[in-house]
Amino acid sequence: MATDYDTPRKTDDELNEDSIEELKARRNDKGGGSVDIDEFDAAEGMELPGADLSNEELAVRVLPKQADEFTCMSCFLVHHRSQLYSEKNGNPICRDCGA
Repeated sequence: MATDYDTPRKTDDELNEDSIEELKARRNDKGGGSVDIDEFDAAEGMELPGADLSNEELAVRVLPKQADEFTCMSCFLVHHRSQLYSEKNGNPICRDCGA
């Protein structure tokens, strides 16, 4: 909700003087317009302006597994050897999967 910081603010005394009718009207206005929207559904339809990336190719340099790395046999991610948790049936398992 946008806030206009240039409008005069009410003091504490003025806030206490609001009539019960005004307070009821504000409460009804706030509750009537709220709708739960799933963020994923809302973002799915959004497109970036001028972002036609359909003809773009991804250029990533892939390195082979290094000597100080291992592939976890549970999540199949390559980790540094400091992330080795244990071995199950002779297969290395990372800390994330072993915990």
